[in-house]
Amino acid sequence: MKLKRLLYIVLLLLLVAIITVPAFLMPPAGAPISGNGTVQLINLEGGFYGIAGDDGLNYDPTNLKKEFQQDGLHVHFEGRILTGIVNTRQWGTIIEITRIEKLP
Repeated sequence: MKLKRLLYIVLLLLLVAIITVPAFLMPPAGAPISGNGTVQLINLEGGFYGIAGDDGLNYDPTNLKKEFQQDGLHVHFEGRILTGIVNTRQWGTIIEITRIEKLP
């Protein structure tokens, strides 16, 4: 019985760690951010374009130009993290892009 209780506690702690660790990996609001990633058409909430970062994180840009809205396009981007913006997508970190370029 004690082993079962211990197992439940360990599983609960593991679940909490899995849920909260990504939040610690992100820089603070307004912080500059840059990276490489792949533009993806996400079929949620009517469809939108996001960037799946090579760092394993997802980015939801508020101002991705039409010329970069191509599913599978590999890009380098720079921007800043935005907070205080509410959307229903809940797909990635909301960012404002300040510079973006296509990569080969």
